[in-house]
Amino acid sequence: MSPATILTLDRLRQIAGTDIDSSNESYLVPLRRDCQQLCQIAGDSCEVVLLGSVATPKYVDPLLEVFGNRLLFPAEFAGRGDMSRGGLLLRCVAAGEELVYVPVLNGSRHGPRPTKLPPLPRRRSKPLRS
Repeated sequence: MSPATILTLDRLRQIAGTDIDSSNESYLVPLRRDCQQLCQIAGDSCEVVLLGSVATPKYVDPLLEVFGNRLLFPAEFAGRGDMSRGGLLLRCVAAGEELVYVPVLNGSRHGPRPTKLPPLPRRRSKPLRS
């Protein structure tokens, strides 16, 4: 969707009601279409980084069909859940560190659960003004 698209509650419900399954054409058709458009815009030399789940075929397989060996993911994501991936990204941004990207096609997408991330330092909240 264009960033200018106004998303109504009804449209959001329709999108949220789509079954994310590798056999569901109403999920796959728009995903493949949009990936093809992105591929055309980006060109053949551009790498694409998947920052979501790399463990399930329902996301990875359709993306690999379009992007092939140009589809990368952070190696540190293997074995991490949604919240842990997000926490890792926040820590890397704060530290100014880039993750190591590997091809989805032959990278190790599964593995033992990494050790728990250390807690982030708490920020002092500003007092409320009356």
